[in-house]
This record gives sequence, structure tokens and C-alpha cells, in this order.
Amino acid sequence: MANIAPNSVSTRRERVAWYLYDFGNSAYASVVLLAVYSAYFQKQVVGGAEGSRIWGGTISIAMIIVAIAAPIMGAIADYSGAKKRFLFFFTALSVLFTAMLFFTQKGTVTLAIACFLLAEIGYRAAQIFYDALLPEIAPPGEMGRIAGTGWAIGSAGGIAILLLILPPILMTKSSLIVVRGSLVATAIFFAVAAAPIFLRLTERAKPQKLPPGENYFSVAFKQLGETIKAARGFNEFLKFMLAYLVYNEGVIIALDFAAILGAVLFGLEQTGLIIFFILVQATNVLGALLFGNLQDRFGGKPSLSISIMLMVACIAALYFAQNQTHFFIIGGFVGIAMAGVQSVSRAMVATFSPPGKSAEFFGFFALTGRTSSFIGPAVFGYLAAELTLWYQAQGQDIVLAEQSGHRLAILSIAGFLIIGWALMLFVNEKKALAMVTHMAVTEADKPKQG
Repeated sequence: MANIAPNSVSTRRERVAWYLYDFGNSAYASVVLLAVYSAYFQKQVVGGAEGSRIWGGTISIAMIIVAIAAPIMGAIADYSGAKKRFLFFFTALSVLFTAMLFFTQKGTVTLAIACFLLAEIGYRAAQIFYDALLPEIAPPGEMGRIAGTGWAIGSAGGIAILLLILPPILMTKSSLIVVRGSLVATAIFFAVAAAPIFLRLTERAKPQKLPPGENYFSVAFKQLGETIKAARGFNEFLKFMLAYLVYNEGVIIALDFAAILGAVLFGLEQTGLIIFFILVQATNVLGALLFGNLQDRFGGKPSLSISIMLMVACIAALYFAQNQTHFFIIGGFVGIAMAGVQSVSRAMVATFSPPGKSAEFFGFFALTGRTSSFIGPAVFGYLAAELTLWYQAQGQDIVLAEQSGHRLAILSIAGFLIIGWALMLFVNEKKALAMVTHMAVTEADKPKQG
């Protein structure tokens, strides 16, 4: 690992700069992945259920590339003390190709795929180095508070960009040139919000020389092995990671296809989709606060069960929903449930991590999330397209067949959530906490024995 200067304390300006990056980063997620580009790509650029297949496949390819490259990039950044340089490169990549999405139009499928793929790779890879800067600016006792503040400010950024692009889209009745222009506005928003982290935050990690006979590739794989080794022996944590790998797929599908479902099943235009995601972002904040309190009172596993089951109920309701009002009501509850699933999962990793091993365990958690997240979008996109073709073969017209195919594919989200929840039932949270407590006591007693 890179050498971080001891007792280095971040300034308020540095922490604000770190928060602001999340503010801009979330704008990309809100506009490109959620409210605007996903539906525009599916309906305008490609058209029909094939757009859902290609959308899911493109996201999967981006996730696979980042998952494969992440250990190597992480090792290079660690040993060269270059996290900020990597962060800048991938942020610039995402910003540039988000702006390039402006040039996508009906039929420009190859251009649309290429620009989105590069923007998505930049967005996902940049997150790795952004998260890696957290231990440099936050002492252990404040890491949760600073991370939580960053998450809340990030959610605010997602709402801010949607409120910014809503009026022109509303006034022009979702004019395609204005919709495409919102992607340029998002790129600028992301760049401006990200700038302070490069100007104000000092990277504490110092460059290190590679060990004799080693190169960045060999070091990367050794670090990956050490991360896996650190988790070995902690059976409850590994069981939890297996469950997370499965139920997280349901969350990823819901995020990546919500706008497409709103457009296909309920005829929402860009204005309606933007308002919908403002609602989801707002209830997301409420859900994080709610489930944070539930976890403190009842524990992680019961709270996670409640949030997963609430999301399953929302998916079931979505399957039977018939109009836009139903979709908006369900979206509000999905925001609450999704925040619970995500925030409680991260908190459980923290409570399951033994003393001195939190970085390794969160690294394993991040690796699991990145490597698993390419499965769900590809499965949903494939099902939606194939089921649409099947319904057409049964005599339905193309519009109804597309709706029927996507509606049935929704059940795959519930499938991932339920199977992941069932696996999570085998996790013994009390046993895991007892082991961590025992290790903490053992570590505290070691100096006395010397």
C-alpha cells in the first residue's frame, strides 16, 4: 500500500472539495443513467425492445472492463501516489464523452454506444480513486460521518441537476435538441463541481519503489490475493458477500432501467421522467435516515431484510401498475427501499470488519459490487428483448408486445432480490459481531503482554 503521512489532518476546504466531487458525479448518474439518456437511447436512438438489450449489454461491458482493470490501476495508483492523476484522467474521460452524447440521434447507434461506453467507464473507474481518497482526509473516528455527508451532498447534486434541466425541457415540450443539450449541461456541471478536488485537495500518499523483481501487474494480483486472504476465515462476512452479490443485481437493474420502464410501460416523456427521479432522489434521503435508525435499534440483518422485502413489494406493485400515478407512488417507496438496501449493506461491512482490516474488507466489498453488476443489466435487457419477440409471435402489435415483454422481465428484479435475501438468512450477524469484538479485545491486550 502507499505510504500515507502519519497524523495528516485534512482541512475543511479539502473535505468540501471531496464532497463537491460527489455533487457533480451524482449529476452524471441522475441524467445519463437514470432520467434522460437511458430512455432517449432506448426509444430515440435505437427504438423498441432491442434498445433495452443493447443498453443492458453496454452497461455490462463497461462494468466488466472496469472490474478487470481495477486491481491493476489501483496498484499503480497506490505505489506511485497517483490517485488524483487517475481520478483526473477518468473524470475527464467521463465529462468529455458525456458532452459527446449531444451528437447522438436516431440511427447513430454505434456512436451512441461508443460515447456512452467511454463515459460510463470513466464514471465507474473514477469512483474507485475518489473512494480511495477518503482514508486520506478522514481519520477512523470520523470516516462514517464524512462518508455520510458526502453521500447526502451527492444526492443533493442529483436533484440540483434535474431541477436545472427541467425548465427548458418543460418549456420546449421535450424538444430533442434541448434533451440532447441537457447532456452537455450535465458534463459542464460535473466538470465544475469536480474541479475543487484537483485544486484544493492534497494527496497524502507518497510514491514508493516497487519491490525488487516486481512490476505493477504482479503487485496488483498480490494485493488482490491479500484482500481475499483477509476475508478468508470470516465465514459470516463471506456469506454476506455472496448474498450481496445476488440481491445487488436487483438494485442495479432497477437503477439502470427505471427510465426505460417509465417510458415504455407508462408513456412518460422526459419531463415526467425528470420529475419522477427528483421524487426518487428525495425519498432516497428519507430512506437512508430511516434505515440508519432502524439498524441502530434492531441490527443490520433485520433492517436489510425489511428494505429488501419493501423493494420486492414495490416490484410486485410495478408489475400490476396501470398508470403514471401508480408509477410515481411506487417510485417514492423504491427510493426509500433502495437507500435502505445500499446504506445498510455498507454499514454491515463496517461492523463485520475486524480491527485494522476495514480497508481490505471494503476493498472486497467494492470488488464484489463491480464484478457482479454486469450480470443483472444483461439479463434484463436480454429478457425484455426476447419476450417482446415472443409476444409479437403470439400476434400482439409491436407496441403492446414491447410493453408485455418489459412487464414480464420486471419479475427478474424480484428474483434477484428474493434469492439474495434467502442467502442472507444464512448470515449469523451476532456471531460475526462477537468475532470482531473478540479480535478487538485481543488487539487491545497485545501491548500489555509486551
